Amino acid sequence: MLKYKNLFLRSGLTRISAFRQRECLVPSKLTWTVSCLPVCLTAVDISGTKRFQSVQTRYKGFRVRKLSSQFLKPMGSNMMIEENTDNLYPHSTYDIAMEALSSLITGKRRGDGPEISTKYTKLDRMMMYIEILGLEELIAGLKIIHVAGTKGKGSTCTFCEAILRECGFRTGLFTSPHLIDVRERFRLDGLDISEEKFLHYFWECWHQLKENVTDDLPMPPLFQFLTVLAFKIFASEKVDVAVIEVGLGGTRDSTNVIKDPVVCGVSPLGMDHMETLGDTLVSIASHKAGIFKPDVPAFTVPQLSEAMDVLQERARNLKVPLEVVAPLDRIKLKGKELSLSGDHQLTNASLAVALCKSWLQRTRNWEKLFPHADLEDDLPDAFLRGLSTARLSGRADIVYDSSLQSSDMAGTSGDLIFYLDGAHSPESMEACARWFSSTVKEGPKKSSVPLFSSKLQHEALSNGNTEPGKNELDKFSKKILLFNCMDVRDPQILLSKLVDTCALSGTYFEKAIFVSGISTYTKVTSGSSAILLDHRSKDLTWQCNLQRVWENIIHGTDGVYNGLEMQIPEITPPCKFLDEDVSHCIPVDGHFGCSAVVSSLPMTINWLRDYVKENPSFRIQVLVTGSLHLVGDVLKLLQR
Repeated sequence: MLKYKNLFLRSGLTRISAFRQRECLVPSKLTWTVSCLPVCLTAVDISGTKRFQSVQTRYKGFRVRKLSSQFLKPMGSNMMIEENTDNLYPHSTYDIAMEALSSLITGKRRGDGPEISTKYTKLDRMMMYIEILGLEELIAGLKIIHVAGTKGKGSTCTFCEAILRECGFRTGLFTSPHLIDVRERFRLDGLDISEEKFLHYFWECWHQLKENVTDDLPMPPLFQFLTVLAFKIFASEKVDVAVIEVGLGGTRDSTNVIKDPVVCGVSPLGMDHMETLGDTLVSIASHKAGIFKPDVPAFTVPQLSEAMDVLQERARNLKVPLEVVAPLDRIKLKGKELSLSGDHQLTNASLAVALCKSWLQRTRNWEKLFPHADLEDDLPDAFLRGLSTARLSGRADIVYDSSLQSSDMAGTSGDLIFYLDGAHSPESMEACARWFSSTVKEGPKKSSVPLFSSKLQHEALSNGNTEPGKNELDKFSKKILLFNCMDVRDPQILLSKLVDTCALSGTYFEKAIFVSGISTYTKVTSGSSAILLDHRSKDLTWQCNLQRVWENIIHGTDGVYNGLEMQIPEITPPCKFLDEDVSHCIPVDGHFGCSAVVSSLPMTINWLRDYVKENPSFRIQVLVTGSLHLVGDVLKLLQR
C-alpha cells in the first residue's frame, strides 16, 4: 500500500496535477493519513469490474469523512512512499474511462488501420457488437439523418440538430472528432452529454462487450466503440431524431450499420483521406455514396461532374430519389445571420434545411408543425432560430484570449485574438483563407499590409509596405500563422492555397510558427488532463519540413531552401521574432527570420500573451489551422 504521513491539503482549490483535475474547497493545514489505491494497472482492472475503495481521511479537530482520492497533493518532503508510484493509476472514474478508451487505439499513428483479426469485416464485427448489446431493434427504431461528405458534414449535422431541436424535438447528435473532451461527440438536446450519463452508458457497454470478447472478436477499435456507444446513448435516452455524421468514407464506415435512415445527405466532396478512400474523386465519391439505402431519399449539393456522376449512378441503382440543393439564399434568412461563419456555410445550411424538411415530412411532422408553410420555399421561424444558433467549435471560430481581459490588465495590454479553423484539405483551406481574410478586414479594428505572400507579397514589399499599419484606434495589427498538419497531407498544396487565397484579398502573414500539438494519437485525454510544457524531446523533423515549404512559397522560390540544415528548435520563438522587419526575412546562414519551428505549444501561447502585455499598442491575430487536433490543443490551452 502507498502511505502518506503528515500531508497538508492546500487551501482553496486543490487539483491533482497528473490526471483529470477536479476542484474541491478544503481547509488549510489539516494533518491526515491515508491508505491509497492499488498502484498497479492490473489491480485497478481496466475492465471496470473492480471498484476503487474510498479513501479514509482523519482530520485533527474534524470528524472522519471520505474524500475523493484525486484531491491528494503531496507537499514538499512531508511524504513517505513505501512503493514505486510510477504506475499509480488515475484516481478518477472518468480518467479510468479515458484509459480504457485509450486501450482501444490499435494503430501507432494517425492513418494507421486497426490491427485486429480479419476473420470478419468491420461491418460484420459492428453488427456482432450491436447484437451483444441488444441494440438491433433499438437502432431500427431511431429516426436517423445520416450524413457523409469530405468537408462540411459536421457543420451540416450541427445545423440539422439545431433546427429540429428548435422545432421541439429531443435530439441526439454524433460527430467526430472531438477537440477537447470525448463527450463532445455525443450531444443530447444541443449539449454535450454529462459526465455522469457518459460514464453510465460507457461502463454498461464496456462490461457487456468485455465479457463476450474472443480471439476472432476482440474489443472494438476506438471509433467502432464510440459508434455503438452513440447508438446506446440515443436509444436509451429516447431521442426523437438522431443525427449521425459518418466518420470516414461511407461504404465501410462504422456508422453504415444504419439500415433504414429517414434521409441521407452528402456534403461537398474533395480530395482527402486518399490513403484510405483512393486517390481519385470517383473513388472517394463511391465511398461516400455507400450510405445510400434503397428508396430512402438523399440530398447533396453541387459537386464536380465526376463526383456527381457517381452519386447519381448509385442513386439510380438503388432507386434513391436524389435531389441537388443550391446554396442558401441570404434573403431567406430574413435578416438573420448563420451562426457558423464563412460563405461556404450557406451550402451546408442549405443541405441541412433540405434534410430537415424531408425528415419532418417523412415522419409526418411537417403538416402538424407548419400547416400553412410552403415545403419548398418557406423557412419557418424554428429553422431560422436553428440556423442562427447552431454551434461547432474549431470551425471558423474566433476566440479572444480571456486571460488578458482581467481588470488589472484592462487598457494596459494589446489584443490577442485566435482565429481557429481545422481545415486540412485543399478545398477547406481555401474556404478557411477566404473566411480569415474577410473577417480580419470586416472587424472594427482593421489590419494593414504586412509581409509577403508569393508574388503578391513580393509586390507589397517592393512598393514599400514594410511596416504594420495603424488603424483608427491606434492598434498595430500583426497576423501570425500557427500551423501543423498530418504527414499524410501535402503541405505544398495546403500552404500554397492558404497563402495565395489570402493574398488575393490583400491579407498577408508577418510570421509563421510551426509546432507539434500536445495531444497524442495513442491516448484519449480530457479537457483537464495534465499538459507537459516542455516538448524538446519531440521529433520535429516534420515541422522543419513544413517551415522549408513555407519559406519556398513566400519567397517565390522552388526548393531553394530544402537543403538548408535544420535549426535546433527553440521552446518558443526567438525573443525579437515579432519585431524583426522585412529585411531580416531572407534566410541567412540557415536562419529563417519570417518563420520558426518551436517545440512547446503551451509555452508559445504564453509567449504570445507576454508579447501583447508588453506591447499594448499591438493586436496579434493568430490563424490556427491545418489540423483539428492542433485547434483542439489551442482551445484546451486557452481554457486554462
